[in-house]
Amino acid sequence: MAFVQFSKISLAFADKNILTDVSLNLASGVRAALAGANGAGKSTLMKVIAGEVAPDSGDRAVQKGCRVSYLPQSGIVHRGKTLREEMEAAYKAALDLLSRMEDIGGELEKSGAVKDEARTAILLEEHHRLGEEVERSGCYEREQRIAMTLEGLGFSPDDMGRSVEEFSGGWQMRIALAKVLLESPDILLLDEPTNYLDIEARFWLESWLQSFDGGYLIVSHDRYFLDVTINEVYELFQGRLKRYAGNYTSYETARAVELESLLKRYAEQQEEIARSEELIRRFRYKASKAAMVQERVKKLEKMERIEIPESLKKMRIRFPDPPHAGKVAIAIAGLGKSYGKRRIFSHLDLTIDSGEKLVVVGRNGAGKTTLLRILAGVDPDFEGALQYGAGITAGYFSQEAAERFNAPLSVLEYIETEAPTPLVPKARDMLGSFLFRGDDVYKSVSVLSGGEKSRIALLKMLLKPINLLILDEPTNHLDLQSKDILMDALASYAGTVIFVSHDRSFMEGLSTKTLEMSNGGARLFYGNYGYYLEKTAEEAPAADRQDAGKRATGEGAPRQTAKVKREEDKRRQAALRRRLRLEEDALAVVEGLEDEKRRLESELGKIEVYSNGENARAVQAKLADIVRRIEVKMKEWEAIAAQR
Repeated sequence: MAFVQFSKISLAFADKNILTDVSLNLASGVRAALAGANGAGKSTLMKVIAGEVAPDSGDRAVQKGCRVSYLPQSGIVHRGKTLREEMEAAYKAALDLLSRMEDIGGELEKSGAVKDEARTAILLEEHHRLGEEVERSGCYEREQRIAMTLEGLGFSPDDMGRSVEEFSGGWQMRIALAKVLLESPDILLLDEPTNYLDIEARFWLESWLQSFDGGYLIVSHDRYFLDVTINEVYELFQGRLKRYAGNYTSYETARAVELESLLKRYAEQQEEIARSEELIRRFRYKASKAAMVQERVKKLEKMERIEIPESLKKMRIRFPDPPHAGKVAIAIAGLGKSYGKRRIFSHLDLTIDSGEKLVVVGRNGAGKTTLLRILAGVDPDFEGALQYGAGITAGYFSQEAAERFNAPLSVLEYIETEAPTPLVPKARDMLGSFLFRGDDVYKSVSVLSGGEKSRIALLKMLLKPINLLILDEPTNHLDLQSKDILMDALASYAGTVIFVSHDRSFMEGLSTKTLEMSNGGARLFYGNYGYYLEKTAEEAPAADRQDAGKRATGEGAPRQTAKVKREEDKRRQAALRRRLRLEEDALAVVEGLEDEKRRLESELGKIEVYSNGENARAVQAKLADIVRRIEVKMKEWEAIAAQR
């Protein structure tokens, strides 16, 4: 059995201990995850296992012939080859073995000619061993394996001849992932392999790992992905490694029990430290208490301080309440979009109620991001009609836009500047939940990485009092704890959320409805992402039977009922647009009355008004009339919104 074994590995950077007496054994059949807070040293440990970083001390043993393949979290760029050539490079070791086998064949001919039986036996044994390694590598079936792997990761057959320089950063990492999978290693090390994968590619990778014969260690922030691919978790905390049996959810459950006990002991220790420090402060300069003070000082110095794992601290964020809005958040009718001759989607009709949490799903190229850009008003070039409901104010988040923003302030100063006054005292906590901890909050916004800018841009948007959030991949660059905090905050948010994500746990936990985009159209499912998966799984065999029946009976021609349905949809959308206009008109009147109310309230505060009884009564009478008119108009607005 192939294995990589470590015993008492330690590593420090400057005065910080990253790994302390870490022991680990990875062998064929291991299905493990590596957990820990951001900055705990997970990526460093992966590099030590891969042999890319040498530890300060400890032993590393690798079985002879054991092949270890490592996928880093980011930073891989391919150049100088086509995609096909880059995939062929994954078989370089196997092709080198084939070359060596050919050389041995030539040597066998020579040894046979001179009748050197001993030499012949050695060469035959070596030839047989190399042949087994080549067979195990899948080199002979590489064309089929390359095609299957690239298709699973979202590449098309047309991509095979493209230069690798043409692919973006995310696709570069997919190329790197494809290569390490094709290498057929004994031990596979994957650091955030799902970061750049859509939901279909993640499903494919899950299936691939489940059938993989070797062992693997994975770092990932996708809880569902870990739950279906691993059966043990190693947590790295304060440089030490601890094993937990079971999937990731089991680990979190067990760790929560430990954390409860840890928090209790932590609180007791903090109380003891506070008492001791107060005693030292009070009696430090009294000669009669010097011995007692010194004893307390020594006790504090020797005390082994309990620390709470940052990754397991429970934190909640509540974002500002959104402004009031009408019943309908957004309505589209006959929406279509093309890029040149390429049609993305056509004839989309959809009404989204206020308060809904809609997840948009579909394969790469189905138009998910395009639809979000149109809904957010970023892309005004489309066919059909789009209208926001009364009182709707939208905010849009995308990785692309986030990475471009800049500011000459520190992260903390920037968020304190952007936050509403009641949230300013909570700025540090909110930044912590978005992975800006410790001294990170004092970094200049201008020097942040793309991922860090994305997190800041997302937090900034969520601080604004808006009632429609349009989010394209909001969980990228967030760890599991931060995803949970964001999901809880969005789930309790009273406004409307329309989002695209590739994190299944996040999609299921937040969504209330699901919009599937496929074949240039869209279908709305009245349930969360889990409900959508169930319904589509039920539909698949039924659809197959229906198609077969149509082929047998010659059905499938367009029917008159389709035209009738389109006419009904047009009438319904026209009625909806009329009602939205009435809602907007009513809301505009209310806003005008609210302005007048504020003006009259300001009048009452003037000395020439409140010091004169007649003037004060006149203003109060006008104010009472305004309040009454606001109540009437609000009831009218609510009645219009309820006509649905």
